Amino acid sequence: MQLRYAFRVYPEPGQRIALARAFGCARVVFNDAVRAREDARAAGKPFPTAAALSQQLITRAKNRPERSWLADVSSVVLQQALRDVEAAYRNFFASLKGERKGRKVGAPRFRSRKDGRQSIRFTANARWKITGGGRLSLPKIGEVRVKWSRALPAVPSSVTVIRDAAGRYFASFVIDTDPDTDRTRWDTPDPDSAIGIDLGLTHFAVLSDGTKIDSPRFLRRAEKKLKKAQRELSRKRKGSKNRARARLKLARAHAHVADARKEFHHQLSTQLIRENQAVAVEDLAVFGLACTRLAKSVHDAGWSQFVTMLEYKAKRYGRTFVKIGRFEPTSQVCSACGHRDGPKPLHVREWTCPACGTRHDRDHNAAKNVKAAAGLAASAWGAPVRPEPVLAQREETGSHGIPPQARAA
Repeated sequence: MQLRYAFRVYPEPGQRIALARAFGCARVVFNDAVRAREDARAAGKPFPTAAALSQQLITRAKNRPERSWLADVSSVVLQQALRDVEAAYRNFFASLKGERKGRKVGAPRFRSRKDGRQSIRFTANARWKITGGGRLSLPKIGEVRVKWSRALPAVPSSVTVIRDAAGRYFASFVIDTDPDTDRTRWDTPDPDSAIGIDLGLTHFAVLSDGTKIDSPRFLRRAEKKLKKAQRELSRKRKGSKNRARARLKLARAHAHVADARKEFHHQLSTQLIRENQAVAVEDLAVFGLACTRLAKSVHDAGWSQFVTMLEYKAKRYGRTFVKIGRFEPTSQVCSACGHRDGPKPLHVREWTCPACGTRHDRDHNAAKNVKAAAGLAASAWGAPVRPEPVLAQREETGSHGIPPQARAA
């Protein structure tokens, strides 16, 4: 299984200039490749191959005066930009044919130098390395200081240097983990331990054992500060240095909210996976709920990110993860006798079953039904339910703090 381990890096002023140059060169090659493909499509010609694009946009372009500055950065960075174009078009065509899961994706668009997020990728061919002093040595950039929050479990296959909208720099390492080693990292829980999770807004999660986890509401708590920063940004003249500083201040405030939410999701998902052999959740229609009056609260909760963390951690540590259908009437059925009482408005938080007289908490009852539905699905097929493969995540924990003695493996 592939995972990403991300660490905060602190490049020096000269290294920031070199990184900005690399970001710009990779962006130019990406845009040239998209333009070449679009020109071929408009002319009714077949798309140029990756080898032809590499020869035309990198090798020959370096010999032309208008593109001679491409030689100032590592060629691996430019080659990886072409790989990104190829992957973007593959996803686009797979989406058109219905072979790609999830929402439809559009054709690749041109990248802008004003984009908040910039990134470059170094593979093993670039001969990057981690020095004995714990610095990250990158070709034509230098040795960049890294804050290690933990040791890398294996030798990374590639590293991506990212600059986010808040002006922070990160190094994201791709690690191939060993499934057998991962399964022995934690003590094996009781084989019969299973939990059903009902996600909501009043409480972030209610478990089938009655545990209620309050919603931190990070966005709501920071809303006053964000409004002030947004108001200051709107009053600055476009193109001025004051506006650039105000934009950076607003981006940092949003990044603080996102990091706090991600840290909360990581801690909770790790606890649930560590303590239970099987975890069941409901497949919520997040995109549809985000179009209602509850949109801000839905985005603040971040259900999709939390469920994704549960799924890939369950796969990594050998747990069973079950996602039941979104049309399962978990809030309408009595978990004691199975009587279906019909839909209820959101303000009804408790109800009494007319068939057996059991008094139910709405969310706790739904969590019990989620667990029951997941168990019925497993027994009906006669085999344990396993999650499907998921993409490697950017990081496993959200913290970027580091003990001074920690170093990379």
